[in-house]
Amino acid sequence: MSPITPPLAHRLDGLRSSAIRDLLKLTARADVIGLAGGLPDAELMPRDRIALAAESALADRARLQYTESAGWGPLREVLAARESARLGRPVPMAEVFVTHGSQQALSLLGEVLLDPGALVVVEDPAYVGALQVFRAAGARVVGIPLDVEGMRIDALTELLARGERPAVVHTVSNFHNPGGVTMSPARRRELAGLAERYGFWVIEDDPYGELWFDEPSPEPVAFYSPNVIRLSSASKILAPTLRAGWMVAPDAVCRGVELLKQGADLCGSALTQQITTELLADEAWLSDHVDKVRRCYGERAQALVGALRDRLGDRIVSTDATGGMFVWADFTDGVDTAGLLPRAIDQGVAYVPGSAFAVTSGYRSSMRLCFTTFDAPTLREAVDRLASAIAE
Repeated sequence: MSPITPPLAHRLDGLRSSAIRDLLKLTARADVIGLAGGLPDAELMPRDRIALAAESALADRARLQYTESAGWGPLREVLAARESARLGRPVPMAEVFVTHGSQQALSLLGEVLLDPGALVVVEDPAYVGALQVFRAAGARVVGIPLDVEGMRIDALTELLARGERPAVVHTVSNFHNPGGVTMSPARRRELAGLAERYGFWVIEDDPYGELWFDEPSPEPVAFYSPNVIRLSSASKILAPTLRAGWMVAPDAVCRGVELLKQGADLCGSALTQQITTELLADEAWLSDHVDKVRRCYGERAQALVGALRDRLGDRIVSTDATGGMFVWADFTDGVDTAGLLPRAIDQGVAYVPGSAFAVTSGYRSSMRLCFTTFDAPTLREAVDRLASAIAE
């Protein structure tokens, strides 16, 4: 008699791996200029400063022990002070929750806020990590288009007028991944007002807000309403390996997240949270460090956008990249970016086709490019290789 193979949960039905992660496996060749990833530059990560903070943390054996599920107390104090400054109001520690990167916060919120079949509104093109979370939660996901001012609030208003009632609206408000745009202050106020009028949660996902190049990011959506849950992370300004993310949310939401986190991993790492605390609390050093990252990324963004426009002219329309890590580009002559990709890799350059970020379908002539990990001459060479692939 053949053994009966036990089944897997139905929640896996319809889920698929991140197209970006799968693509990185195919573009790992040393001769490929990889603009597909969403990685900060390791050369700009403060390795020596992290080492000093680690040595300091290891002087106390308590850092080798479990910590609180909500996060190490001193880190939450530092984060409460930082978020109070961002939000223009006192943020109590009870409303700050530390997670294993902000992606874990998003995943836990998917369980706390969503029942199967609940409606979730996302921006389209969408952050792939959010799509994975909401689909795993069994939500019904609807996309709202972006323009240069971020999420089209008029389209959201029309959806609400038709009687749709989302449980959650998700937005990457600053330097959108993948769209590269920033939501305007007026739309932030409108979105917050709709959340209060119709009684839904807004998840404001903000890992890139400190990576502005010319002027600071606008006030967060959370500035305007208590219905907004704010997520952020140290991965983009310090180092992903610290896995230090955080959530600012009403106490009831934090307590729900705490219950689920206890079942997932009990707590985060007291060691990496101590390291993160020391770096975030050293305000003079941190300001200089983040300024350096901004300068480098700003120069690279300018180089990439300039090369695209110089080399491809009116065949392409791209975002200006005023911050963050990404440029979104649309071909005006119908180039199929998924079909182009194998030729681009043969020429030694990689990107992510826009279709990877579609909520349902679309963006066949779009692509996302990450400019953070290469200098300006290499980025210009990448665009030359892309042009050669198109010419084929």
